[in-house]
Amino acid sequence: MSVTIKDVAKAASVSVATVSRALNGHQNVAEAVRERVLAVAAELRYSPHHAARSLSSRRTQTVGVVLPDIHGEFFSELMRGIDQVARTRGQHLLVSSYHGNPEEQGAALRAMRGRVDGLLLMSPYVHDVDFLERNVDASLPMVLINAAQGRPQLSVGIDNYGGARAMVAHLVDAGYTRIAFIDGPEDNDDARERKRGYRDALAAAGETYTHWELPGQFDEDSGHRAGQALLALDARPDAVFAANDMMAIGCLYALGRGGVRTPADIAVVGFDDIPLARYVHPSLTTMRVDIAELGARALKALLEIEDAGNAEVAVHTALLEPALVIRDSSGTATASSSSGEPSNRS
Repeated sequence: MSVTIKDVAKAASVSVATVSRALNGHQNVAEAVRERVLAVAAELRYSPHHAARSLSSRRTQTVGVVLPDIHGEFFSELMRGIDQVARTRGQHLLVSSYHGNPEEQGAALRAMRGRVDGLLLMSPYVHDVDFLERNVDASLPMVLINAAQGRPQLSVGIDNYGGARAMVAHLVDAGYTRIAFIDGPEDNDDARERKRGYRDALAAAGETYTHWELPGQFDEDSGHRAGQALLALDARPDAVFAANDMMAIGCLYALGRGGVRTPADIAVVGFDDIPLARYVHPSLTTMRVDIAELGARALKALLEIEDAGNAEVAVHTALLEPALVIRDSSGTATASSSSGEPSNRS
């Protein structure tokens, strides 16, 4: 027999209305009560409307998408890829963002219960098994986007480590020896892997290579602050590798306002190849990630799980390989690569 909301209420010693409010993220529930309800619901594997949907054998034809943000070119491109597949497969999208707040994300995930057939999730909190158990229906098909490898869920991501190593190798080959790195958010797997690639590539290059690491938040403002910090140094780097393009663009602007010429004085490179990268001045050398394809692959993988029903689906991580795109900002652009085509160099 299916577990009902009344069963959860009885086990948690609260009213049905309180269970409903707690599961749907309403604010007028004491945190201790909310935690108890979520724990009981997870233990009983309760899924709202589960019985009704089982009897009717109908699916909602809706996919939940929960992202850190929906602002900026990265998320716009990611959603474009997801939406393209959704339209061709007759799926609706229920989209939510949580702006880095774990409580808001938990509420967004709980609000998806009973409303979607599957879930696409990009979150730094997937390392916390308890967080997922409290907020995600265990029976709901889910694909993680850009999560670190080793999670027990199916995930689709980017080879951030390999891409960062390739970028540093490009700068080393071009003759740069003092290479700074603008980091991303501390809780972001992409940022961690890109920093790890930067560090390992410089270590492999030898002791003659100097490094700096500056904090960043994957936005233009933090890139601008990093550029200002570099301007204040007596001994400056000759190249800056920003962990994403938005920070690289902010850094470019700060350096230019400070009288620094790019790339003559300091080269600047990024990661992602957002559409704006080719139109800034100088055009930005970067690692191209097909962001729309990342979103498309994630939804295709999720729909394969849904189509498989109760069949076992292999848990693995699929990685997209970034491609080096050499433009003017690293001082080594060629006629072919400056147009935006990926370089053949590895």
